[in-house]
Amino acid sequence: MLELQDNSIESLAQQWAKKYMHNLQVEEETPDPENLANVVSPAGRAKTSSVLLESLRTASVQSWNKTEALLSKEVKRHRIDPKLIDPWEIAADAFKVYQKVLDVYTQQAPLRQLSMVMKLARSGEPLYQKALKVYTEQVAPSQLAKAISSDVGGMRQKYTKNDPRVIGFVSMQFHYTSQILLNQLSPLERVMVSAYFKVIDDHLYMPLQRAYTAAAKLDYDSPALKAVQKLLPHSTEIANKICQRVIENYPTYRCYSGALSDAVIQISTVRDVEMFQVYLWVCALEGNIAAIQQELFPLCVMIYPVLNVQWELIRQMLHLLGQEIREILDPIEAESLMPYFQVLWQMFSPQVFGELGLEKKPSQSESQEWETLFA
Repeated sequence: MLELQDNSIESLAQQWAKKYMHNLQVEEETPDPENLANVVSPAGRAKTSSVLLESLRTASVQSWNKTEALLSKEVKRHRIDPKLIDPWEIAADAFKVYQKVLDVYTQQAPLRQLSMVMKLARSGEPLYQKALKVYTEQVAPSQLAKAISSDVGGMRQKYTKNDPRVIGFVSMQFHYTSQILLNQLSPLERVMVSAYFKVIDDHLYMPLQRAYTAAAKLDYDSPALKAVQKLLPHSTEIANKICQRVIENYPTYRCYSGALSDAVIQISTVRDVEMFQVYLWVCALEGNIAAIQQELFPLCVMIYPVLNVQWELIRQMLHLLGQEIREILDPIEAESLMPYFQVLWQMFSPQVFGELGLEKKPSQSESQEWETLFA
């Protein structure tokens, strides 16, 4: 965990956990207090955990079948050494992570917290506004991040060491496994457990541990560190805004799994926008473009075409991200990120991929904004 020189400055890991809980979104519904009490009780959590653990091996097999069906052709097309992709090893590593996650899930919260949840639930407040937030903010992010961050960080390092694209197979394995497991739960259980699985996604898709390590090496008054600390609490808000703008700009667009406006696609889109932000932070904190050049870009080139994510969507996302960064940061802080942002912009430019003819084209004013973004 990150230790900064100034004790008044929170670690990036703690900031990420707080940001995550502040932005936690679940389905809007009026909870049944008794049902909620059963689900969050020690016996209820143990029962949920038992169901998921019993299903985990089968889910792993089904997940790998989905992953292989999606990405098997990419192994040959991108000349990836198949020896680097061992489904049994990936499944075994995933099993250990899910076990730890479910261990944390079964831990009992203080009775005072649970009593408060029940009171809020009986008052009829929407679950996502009050009750669930009060309960989960004391349990999921901080405890789970501590329990799995080093394991998942080690997995990322292990699977990106020889070929960073291998992490794409690992990520898809976790993605499908979580989907299969969540589908076996009741709606309320799904809401609770998905908050924990989201923490896995954050640490697997995003090089958070790498960001923490890089930040720990900088002085607390570093412009890059200040920029990251200022942006981090807003990263999900930024991602949600960008996601909605892209949906508005491309209302009829469909990717591999559905329309951009579908709830499950929106979750993945928000995660991907956050992923781009974290890779940008890593480059600024490390002072080089290695994370983007060696890991993010090759992954995008391998996975996005398979998922029918066209490059114009990525350019639109980057355009909007640049606007958000400049709006939040002061000029000195922004300049610490802009050289690395410009690398992203150039790597995903039309000169590299060409215009792909989506239904919504940027207006002349948008094109001019793009051209002057770095002026």
